[in-house]
Amino acid sequence: MERNMAEQNKKNLQYIEEVTTNADDVQKRVLAEILTRNAKVEYLQRHNLNGHTDRETFKKVIPVITYEDIHPDINRIANGDKSPILCSQPVSEFLTSSGTSRGEIKLIPTIEEEHGRRSLIYGLMMSVVSQFIPDFEKGKGMYFMFVKSEAKTPGGLLARPISTSIFKSPHFINTNYTSPTDAIHCLDAYQSMYSQMLCGLCQNREVVRVGAIFASAFIRAMRFLENHWSILLNDIRTGTVNAQITDPSVREAVMKILKPDPELADFIEAECSKDSWQGIITRLWPNTKYVDVVVTGTMSQYIPTLDYYSNSLLPLVSTAYASSECLFGINLNPFCKPSEVSYTLFPTMAYFEFLPIHRNNEVLDSISISESHNERKEQQLVDLVDVKIGQEYELIITTYSGLYRYRVGDVLLVTGYKNNAPQFNFVRRENVILSIDSDKTDEFELQNAVKNAASNLMTFDVRVTEYTSYADTATIPGHYVIFWELSENGSTRIPPSVFEECCLTIEESLNSVYRQGRVCDKSIGPLEIRILETGTFDKLMDYCCTNLGASINQYKTPRCVKLVPLMELLESRVVSSYFSPMCPKWVPGSKQCNNKN
Repeated sequence: MERNMAEQNKKNLQYIEEVTTNADDVQKRVLAEILTRNAKVEYLQRHNLNGHTDRETFKKVIPVITYEDIHPDINRIANGDKSPILCSQPVSEFLTSSGTSRGEIKLIPTIEEEHGRRSLIYGLMMSVVSQFIPDFEKGKGMYFMFVKSEAKTPGGLLARPISTSIFKSPHFINTNYTSPTDAIHCLDAYQSMYSQMLCGLCQNREVVRVGAIFASAFIRAMRFLENHWSILLNDIRTGTVNAQITDPSVREAVMKILKPDPELADFIEAECSKDSWQGIITRLWPNTKYVDVVVTGTMSQYIPTLDYYSNSLLPLVSTAYASSECLFGINLNPFCKPSEVSYTLFPTMAYFEFLPIHRNNEVLDSISISESHNERKEQQLVDLVDVKIGQEYELIITTYSGLYRYRVGDVLLVTGYKNNAPQFNFVRRENVILSIDSDKTDEFELQNAVKNAASNLMTFDVRVTEYTSYADTATIPGHYVIFWELSENGSTRIPPSVFEECCLTIEESLNSVYRQGRVCDKSIGPLEIRILETGTFDKLMDYCCTNLGASINQYKTPRCVKLVPLMELLESRVVSSYFSPMCPKWVPGSKQCNNKN
């Protein structure tokens, strides 16, 4: 077994060398494969590709698109049209992604063979990690993995997040994790978290790596342990499962692992009873070698909390770069510092192109991301091997599943090369200004939500004159904070319940990924509105122009603030704050989740 694993790791590392060395040839072959097999699909015929498979013709006749451009085609497939619209192979399911400008969930088509590409990337990741930690496969991973509700389109296709698709796929092999499959598949967030944590504690000496997909989910698990350790250790002490775990399959799966262990219960009690939870990961799971979570992009805000729980003793490892549209690549130096994470895009995954991004004002861009600060020159997209180190690009993909020259929306910075394949740092999601977990709220969506909420103030002759926001991750779960400055012409005092209703209105106006995080996943806390003193946004502009080099002529109020001085200015002028009184409406298919805060 060990010899076979060593041989497989060697083959995988050789494969990485080969495809990164021959990156351009591989990219030509991938594009030709995609276009050959899909030559007769309606979309390519519509654009008169006429069976051509060369790059030059492809770039000349196929436009660069966004999801909105193919939304009618997606709807036809979702409604049951089985003709080859985008792809010659049948769509096996839709992977859901964050919303469109209309606030709808995106439905990304995928095909059955994508499971093979996912498995390939996972194997490559494990082989890369094995270079740094030999024999780590012998231990177990305590990963907190969750599924979300599935829906079916009118045509009968499943629509679900990519993580749910992976964890519920027959290709998912659960042999080296502490969490039983039934616990992972449980839709009840509390029962799933409780049972996974219980099993992780029971197998604490076998654990060599811990993690979740996103840093936010892992921190939520640690906070869950802080709040429930006394109940958990009672189960370990007695070898019984708490009555709150009512799912029969989950109870049965946990009981196969759980045995009475008073000694372990005493150990957990001693550690969790201490005044500080600093370093709790290494204290309870002493053989842990690293924390496997995404800490790039908006997830970087959780790095200090992860360092606290690990006492800064464990590397924070971001292994892969993926989205609903495509699995892009892996981190070939996984034990680097979080700020140095770069992903090598694998030329076999899709055909990659890159749109150069040019910023006119670096200072303003750090305050607020908007198109005016990211003006693009009209120029041809560049290929994978032609990107320049130090340049930012927006990622454009052509996939085996039927996306052609599709703008993913991710902004990447070229940091170097692995042989002839470039390596990228994930900079940001284009136009996203707020994110706590898997939610992504852009400026347009927030603007519309604030407009809807502000209408609640009209009867009091009050209007919102300015607003900004930030994602507060100091509490777990994190939550959106909206700062409002008001103009009050009336004399009637606005009751707190009206502002609370404004909070709820904003939440009701946000996309369904956000609302699902609030209602069912409990990964996002109640939205908060903070009312500011009159004149606060004038002082904000003065500060930006005086200290950050902003021009008064070009200044735009940032719709999201992250810089500490700006946050301190806003916080110093808060006169009152209000929270959403209940969860927004969210209905998965025909099921309505419990509407409790």
